[in-house]
Amino acid sequence: MAGFKENYPDLMPLTRTQGVPVGQNRRALGDLNPNIVTAATAYPYANGLPGKRTNPSKKPLAPVTTSEQIAIKPEGKKPKSETIPDRIDTEEFSTIDLEDDFSAPMFVQHTEAMLEEIDKMDEDIYEEPVLDIDEADKGDPLAVVEYIDDIYSHYRKQEISSCVSPNYMSQQHDITDKMRAILVDWLIEVHYKFQLMEETLYLTVNLIDRFLERQTVSRKKLQLVGMTAMLLACKYEEVSVPVVDDFIVISDKAYTRTEVLDMENEMVNTLQFNLSVPTPYVFVKRFLKAAKSYKELELLSFYLIDMCLAEYAMLKFPPSLLAAAAVFTAECTLNRSKKWTKTCEVYSNYSENHLLECSKMMVSLHQKSGTGKLVAVFNKYGTSKYGHAARIQPAIFMLYPRFWD
Repeated sequence: MAGFKENYPDLMPLTRTQGVPVGQNRRALGDLNPNIVTAATAYPYANGLPGKRTNPSKKPLAPVTTSEQIAIKPEGKKPKSETIPDRIDTEEFSTIDLEDDFSAPMFVQHTEAMLEEIDKMDEDIYEEPVLDIDEADKGDPLAVVEYIDDIYSHYRKQEISSCVSPNYMSQQHDITDKMRAILVDWLIEVHYKFQLMEETLYLTVNLIDRFLERQTVSRKKLQLVGMTAMLLACKYEEVSVPVVDDFIVISDKAYTRTEVLDMENEMVNTLQFNLSVPTPYVFVKRFLKAAKSYKELELLSFYLIDMCLAEYAMLKFPPSLLAAAAVFTAECTLNRSKKWTKTCEVYSNYSENHLLECSKMMVSLHQKSGTGKLVAVFNKYGTSKYGHAARIQPAIFMLYPRFWD
């Protein structure tokens, strides 16, 4: 650069062309148009790079740069005393528009392509796929895959007729909702002692509520109603049915065999022999399948439903909603986050908003579980047979509004 300063002391050498620093990876002008004589060709030391001057007898003109173009003067010897003109005739120079021939580097093109793909992805709304939960059971004749959708469609229609009024206790003059809770808690202990099926317990509670909705009962006969309801449920669900004398013994012989049989006759006539009703059990099994259930999730779901059996306030929820809320609450409790997939929503017909109220009530019951006098469910699920599900901490975070936002 010493020769440059000697020839043109008043002109500072240009170190940037079109905003690109000298010495970086930039295409030479000679690569764009071979007819152009670049500064690097005419004067190889301009960039501070080693090389041999192609024509030592001639000295190059300093490159002239404008914001639009670069003009290079043809070769010619210029006296040292001659000064740089303030204005240059553009007709005597070769002109090139870099915007026409200069292409973007490959990494820039690749980045632009990626951005276009991201824009396309943003335009398309992602929809979570709905899984076919019966695909794996098509070879199992007991799964009745061909009819399973029709079966549950029938259950949904029937559950309306199997529900009771959430205010039916106002018609009873001698019993209260607290007495009902004590009865159900006792029946859960009897159910566990007799090692009966889960379906039997849910049908028993359903028969009690439907009968009490239609018949006024004294508090002395309330336990008899519960015993008879479980006897009928056993005859409907169980393979090995406990006999009448077993229930008499379990009630400390508070009632005679004749009283039990008379109550059985009165109950089936009041219910018009309609014992085949959908309970939360049939729905929770289906919804657990949609949620890709595992043992811990299944046990916690049943634990939550069993706690609801003794709660009179939970009668306002239909069995399907109660089952869906139990699965949803159990998933949130175990995963410590909100989780209700599109598959669960489709097969249950309930969104998260539908489950909000019921789930909050379940969490409140879970908080109080094991306290007070009614601890049958807590003791039952505190055993190893039920995986110590009662020890799982409740999902208190579900009680806060921000969880549902």
